[in-house]
Amino acid sequence: MVRQVALFFVALGATSSASAFSYSAGRSSMSRLELNVVTDPYSGEDAVETSEPVTGSIPIATLEKMIDAPLTVEKKLPRMSESIPFLKRPLALTGELAGDVGFDPIGFAKNRETLWEMREAEVKHGRLAMLGAAGWPISELLDRKIAEWLEIPSVLDAGDRVPTFLNGGMEKVSPKWWGFCLGLAGAIDLYSIQRARSAGLDSGYIPGDLQFDPLGMYPEDEEGKKRMQLAEIKHGRLGMIGILGFTVQEAISKVGVVDETPFFFFPITKTLDTAIQHFSK
Repeated sequence: MVRQVALFFVALGATSSASAFSYSAGRSSMSRLELNVVTDPYSGEDAVETSEPVTGSIPIATLEKMIDAPLTVEKKLPRMSESIPFLKRPLALTGELAGDVGFDPIGFAKNRETLWEMREAEVKHGRLAMLGAAGWPISELLDRKIAEWLEIPSVLDAGDRVPTFLNGGMEKVSPKWWGFCLGLAGAIDLYSIQRARSAGLDSGYIPGDLQFDPLGMYPEDEEGKKRMQLAEIKHGRLGMIGILGFTVQEAISKVGVVDETPFFFFPITKTLDTAIQHFSK
């Protein structure tokens, strides 16, 4: 991707060499030279592609030595959204956060502060959705066995569906369990809000960072951190879509997801045997 920078050089004379210019900070008669910073497709390194009167390209490291100063290159942001090419990119979405593809058609993120708050909410909902997307089918598989072992009633209905607002059965869940879950979620949420407000936008704080990594899976290098952040936000978004799909599917079909799609949750031999018996009738 081409990135634009502009520097002031004094043209001391052009030769056939690509480096036929020098930089002089003390000269008063300075001309404007437009530079395009491009990425070499073979080496993967950034280089400067110059306009007239200088032609050719110069590695950025060489250019920095010639001007005796570090060269700051700013990424040129696309004008259109990467996710919806026919819409303009929202100004607050600069690609700073992992998973940012310029998708905000309703315009929730008015500025950087609002964007940070929205990302906090997205990460929280994504984490809950990932837990729910795993816990939902597991509960339909194991709830009756656990309830029988504990000698308590199962919360599943006749169709092996878990309690939801659409399925009903929410009253079957123990109030003590509700209190525990809500209390734990509230405590974690208050802690995350306190961390976000005390850190500030320019402190290096990443939305959703609770400093929780008991297994030490979070990389130490910046590239690894970005890769892990991207993986989490993608899985969280898929989890939210999955939970919505579970809810709608069970409300319409009146059958639990594990029974509706048994090949995802039961051994293939059992699934094939059930299918053969069904079609042989």
